[in-house]
Amino acid sequence: MNDKRPLSVLVAPLDWGLGHATRCIPVINELIQQGMLVTVAASGNQRALIIQEFPQLEFIEIPGYDIRYGKGFLLKWTLLFRIRTILKKIKKENKWLENVLGNRNFDVVISDNRYGLFNKKSYCVFITHQLSIQSGWQSKESAGRWPLAVGRWIDDKILDWNYRFIGKFSCCWVPDWKSEDSLAGKLSHPDVLPKIPVKYIGILSRLQKSNKKIVKDSVLILLSGPEPQRTELENLFFKQMPDYPMQFMVVRGLPGLNSPVPFAGKGIKIYNHLPAVELNELIDMSDIIIARSGYSTIMDLVILGKSAILMPTPGQTEQEYLAAYLGEKKWMYCSPQKNFNLSNALSAFQSMEKQIPAIPESELQDVIKELVKTVSGKI
Repeated sequence: MNDKRPLSVLVAPLDWGLGHATRCIPVINELIQQGMLVTVAASGNQRALIIQEFPQLEFIEIPGYDIRYGKGFLLKWTLLFRIRTILKKIKKENKWLENVLGNRNFDVVISDNRYGLFNKKSYCVFITHQLSIQSGWQSKESAGRWPLAVGRWIDDKILDWNYRFIGKFSCCWVPDWKSEDSLAGKLSHPDVLPKIPVKYIGILSRLQKSNKKIVKDSVLILLSGPEPQRTELENLFFKQMPDYPMQFMVVRGLPGLNSPVPFAGKGIKIYNHLPAVELNELIDMSDIIIARSGYSTIMDLVILGKSAILMPTPGQTEQEYLAAYLGEKKWMYCSPQKNFNLSNALSAFQSMEKQIPAIPESELQDVIKELVKTVSGKI
């Protein structure tokens, strides 16, 4: 950056599970590598996780969305019923950013799925793999319940709504590769892109291949996501694991929790949370992995060359789409949570002919270099 001062950057992940925080870690690393001054806006578990990775950085508390998933028949429509509340939170976080920028100078604001973090005072980047949000109204599950045209109309309306918010930012970064035969499928490759510049930056993962020797008959269970569904899945596994003769390891996805881990039985190791290096090794050495089909988890698995049993969070249409899409490609094995049987899932996964995709080179470094050039020319 020659004789100019370093750019100051505010990075803010959404507080919706841990995935938005974990995939910001390689972004933060690259920003630091390119000489920028990084501040992180986060709260709760997301803040605890990023502090473990970057204790030297400055942190700002930001109001959370506090998304929770309900239970029962209306589970799939929980978010639909909360749209008004979410819109209020978007407006609130936009006001929060305005107040922050009134006291601090951030040249760049990088928002991972926080729709309210746009402001004309800064160059604002929006990170998302969901350009085309799937409502589920066009899914196979919904076929026959209503005309397909109704589902298309709903998804088109959601796309318009999504692009109106994304259009308020300076540019959009998509963590996927450019090819339509990609990791996120039609989520990241809609027919029409937003009008602002869109950059496909490749897979974002804090992990890297460690070539650990695989421990035969070992099963790693990665828990994540909003409550109460995280605990629901945890309890389901705790009931079934003691009856199966394999070595189980469970990472609960609870950073910052100091209470003792629960005892689940002989041959079962449980961790509240693991730093990236230890988690990296555990995934690499595990024979079988079971996880939610959150996109950040999928990126971690693919970067390590791992297939897995994916269990979408019930009612979260993005995860349901990803699990089905990757299952059809045989990149992963899809198993719904309803009536889940651990023994049957493990047997089916072991007999499945798996295919792991080749990963194109990341564009993140070049995209951030372009960001520096663009913003530096304006200050």
